[in-house]
Amino acid sequence: MVGHISDFGLAKILSGEWPNYSTNESSSLGVRGTIGYAPPEYGMGSELSTNGDVYSYGILLLEMLTGKSPTNERFTEGLGLHNFVKTALPDRVVEIIDPILLQESVRRGIVADITLNENNLGNDIHLQCLNSIFEIGLTCSTESPSERMDMSNVITKLCSIREKLLGPTRLRRGI
Repeated sequence: MVGHISDFGLAKILSGEWPNYSTNESSSLGVRGTIGYAPPEYGMGSELSTNGDVYSYGILLLEMLTGKSPTNERFTEGLGLHNFVKTALPDRVVEIIDPILLQESVRRGIVADITLNENNLGNDIHLQCLNSIFEIGLTCSTESPSERMDMSNVITKLCSIREKLLGPTRLRRGI
């Protein structure tokens, strides 16, 4: 995976750095993000927005959890990272998670050693939380900008997931 810091905060950077710059102009200054991370509306000439940044965040979140780049050769003919995850949730989360993450979680004793046929999502709090994080990534990376989650809601949900995993007593002790 290769992170591209330039994909995040484009709306704020351009509006702050160049107050007279129209984000709808075509120029070398109007770079709108990396293929796979840039939202669909940028390809149709829409102005940069914080909704576009949310999209990039959602794609990055899905990439981190699946270990698959949004430009993976597997994604052709309308199947992208977003749809790859969407079709697998909620019942097949184990099939789409990056095997390295799952292997590390099993090694550390965080989740039980499960096979692809024994996805006991209902009984495993860690898999439930993973599913919730996948859902956040999906909501952030939805095609319609108006349907994307606001980042303040993302933070609230992620903190709630962390609290569910760690429990309130461990959080207060800083564990």
